[in-house]
Amino acid sequence: MSISESFKASQFEESVIRGMTRLCRQYNGVNLSQGFPDFPAPLMIKEAAKKAIDDDCNQYAITWGTSNLRQAISRKLKHFYNWNVDPEKEITVTCGSTEGMIASLLATLNPDDEVIIFAPFYENYGPDAILADAIPRYVTLHAPDWHLDETELTAAFNNQTRAIIINTPHNPTGKVFSREELELIARLCQKWDVLAITDEIYEHILYDGNIHYPLARIDGMEERTITINGISKTFSVTGWRIGYCIAAETITNGIRKVHDFLTVGAPAPLQEGAAVMMGCADDYYRELAAMYKDKRDYLLRVLEQRGFLCSKPRGAYYIMADYSRLSRDDDVSFAHQLVKNVGVATVPGSSFYPRNAPPQKLVRFCFCKTEETLKRAADLLLKK
Repeated sequence: MSISESFKASQFEESVIRGMTRLCRQYNGVNLSQGFPDFPAPLMIKEAAKKAIDDDCNQYAITWGTSNLRQAISRKLKHFYNWNVDPEKEITVTCGSTEGMIASLLATLNPDDEVIIFAPFYENYGPDAILADAIPRYVTLHAPDWHLDETELTAAFNNQTRAIIINTPHNPTGKVFSREELELIARLCQKWDVLAITDEIYEHILYDGNIHYPLARIDGMEERTITINGISKTFSVTGWRIGYCIAAETITNGIRKVHDFLTVGAPAPLQEGAAVMMGCADDYYRELAAMYKDKRDYLLRVLEQRGFLCSKPRGAYYIMADYSRLSRDDDVSFAHQLVKNVGVATVPGSSFYPRNAPPQKLVRFCFCKTEETLKRAADLLLKK
């Protein structure tokens, strides 16, 4: 008997982002591909986690999250969005927002349900839908401003549509969905009785006066929205794997069951660290966004000087860059040559699109790096 991968696994590839990080290490390059900060996490969160370990908080937590963390999440939502969420019945702590997404899809989708996904998309969404036995239905975000076309989006909804995934602020483009766009999505969800699943992990990384609106706070959406978030990006701890899902009790019940059998629970002492950090002053969030704005502006100048055509991100910490003036190569070849010959790792744009999408000369740079890292990348990119 010949044993090989399942039909599901054959429909998607290994993460290109993580693959580019390995290639970067092979060539000792500068990693502007994978979105992890290379600077220290806040002292407050580290000290709180260390204290929890010293206090012997080292065994299983409650499966759906420690009480302290769920209460801290609830307080934070009330503070920033005047949103009342029951920490006992409407919050599930997961092993990162990545697990939060797959747990949510597995808990709510049935075979052959359709899931609307905006393209470009964070590379997990398509495979997650396939793993849940659903059918991804892609709707294009149009460059250079990454706007959605109302006619195209409306046409994507039908009687088979079960869910739509929205990521705002958006990875990889930096798009921030406007209130008007979210209201359009809300109207369509209510018309077709569709569940909205939102990835809002970059909620505090915003620029130029842009505002984050949780879709669940739009009229009529709280009972039909799963809001997914986490601490990785806001608190610079991508390796801690602490995420969470917010949903009505009837939806949360399903998410908690799936989560239980996927991972049992997230790391107990790290949850306690996260709970303490969520009580930080508002200045932290303002300073975080200001820091990333400076990094964004610096890398934009460098890339434009090198000849890239860049879309200016309004949020998150990525830049989608068109290299058509620099090379005729396809995006995978271009990204591989850039790290091999120049020493700077990016992500080929095709990894954010479905397999049958038209080829585009795009790569994604991330700028969640120290000044020294960005300066080294700049020196390599601008080297004559």
